Amino acid sequence: MTAGNAVPELDPVIHAQARLRVVAALNTMGPSDEIAFPALKDLLGMTAGNLSVHLTKLEDAGYVQITKTHKGRTPVTYVALTKRGRLAFDDYTKAIRALLDSAGGTP
Repeated sequence: MTAGNAVPELDPVIHAQARLRVVAALNTMGPSDEIAFPALKDLLGMTAGNLSVHLTKLEDAGYVQITKTHKGRTPVTYVALTKRGRLAFDDYTKAIRALLDSAGGTP
């Protein structure tokens, strides 16, 4: 590939398979929607520990917002994709498409 055909860099925070799955799932929700941690864990088929580690990386990047509250006496954790996270996912999907388009020669 020449410099004129450079493909944008893939966001390393999103590119990890588990984090990509998290961001893709959260992106299907509305901008003001959030999901309870256990529901997201079940949806993605991940362990609580694994999901927690990836959510921390996404939160550190500003891509997700974690809200800890109580429902009665029971603690509840909600997860939502931030505006920054939606923009990062949009940029990531554009970069992936560009990468795939640049590799798609005729057979």
